[in-house]
Amino acid sequence: MIKFLDLQKINFTYQPELSLAINRVVSSGWYLLGEEVKAFEQEYANYIGTKHCIGVANGLDALRLILRAYIELGTIQEGDEIIVPANTYIASILAITDNKLKVVLVEPTIETYNLDPLLIEEKITERTKAIMLVHLYGQNAMHPEIEKLSVKYNLKIIEDNAQAQGCYYNERRTGSLGDAAGHSFYPGKNLGALGDAGAITTDDDKLADVIKAVSNYGSRKKYENEYKGLNSRLDEIQATVLKIKLKNLDAENKRRREIANYYLENIKQSEIVLPNSSSIPVSHVWHLFVVRYRERDKLQKYLNEKGIQTLIHYPIPPHKQMAYKEWSGLSLPVTEQIHREVLSLPISPVIDQSEIEFITHQLNNYNA
Repeated sequence: MIKFLDLQKINFTYQPELSLAINRVVSSGWYLLGEEVKAFEQEYANYIGTKHCIGVANGLDALRLILRAYIELGTIQEGDEIIVPANTYIASILAITDNKLKVVLVEPTIETYNLDPLLIEEKITERTKAIMLVHLYGQNAMHPEIEKLSVKYNLKIIEDNAQAQGCYYNERRTGSLGDAAGHSFYPGKNLGALGDAGAITTDDDKLADVIKAVSNYGSRKKYENEYKGLNSRLDEIQATVLKIKLKNLDAENKRRREIANYYLENIKQSEIVLPNSSSIPVSHVWHLFVVRYRERDKLQKYLNEKGIQTLIHYPIPPHKQMAYKEWSGLSLPVTEQIHREVLSLPISPVIDQSEIEFITHQLNNYNA
């Protein structure tokens, strides 16, 4: 079976450095808010191109904490509106509703699967305070029109950069394009930890200061609590793992691009819709290689029978989830088509070229 993502093989490429670093942390006796976290935060901030990086427990917390900090600063108030793409992963939505803010869903484009910049302005009201950009599948979602709208209406830009570490927009990396960004280092991400981990990047000194406090029980000084805070901290072991892997991130993203280009050039099954090559920037980091097919489940079954593991990102859109049953009557046809048809093919820096060629061959020989 060709695994969708072989995490064992990925992590083995970092041995023995990974084990030595973990053992060093274990032997140190210091496991939270130590030197490993500080070092990773500095290196990741430098990599993304921001003044601040705050390590947190996971990507969802990163987004939750950004919004929470804006509320504490008085920039956003409960009940204010946040524009977000309708076809995002549920974490983007949860971060908004968890802060008692109103979700405003906007359709993506069928070409990019990212937020359609031409549909945003009609959704803006006096209560709109931010646009949450989701760089889905590893592709930048920023657009000149979105930049114009953020200035015109004085809107914050919050990036969900969970899937796009290393991606560029013009000369800047995603995660540095807006006012603040949330990052996930879930093990399957392009930069993956050995468990849950996340971070926030920003150039805003005041925002960073509040986030640091809120994420640590609302405290700047031990046992003194300024805010009703959370407990969301990056630990020393995950920080040292991420610090090691960060050095190879650009090289691994380059390999992902090579694999994606092979798929794009060689998959010739006419009814399988490939990512739209005319809309793909060279900076795409291909966290996922997502195709569409009208009978997706049949195609997935066929590939599984051929020994190829695939996944669906994501089968049910947020507005059709039981958690948000109050939205079930919404009509979002582009989002619904995407979720009905998408299938993610194996792509990773450690997959063999022969496996990529085998997958391509099987797809080209598929008869619906």
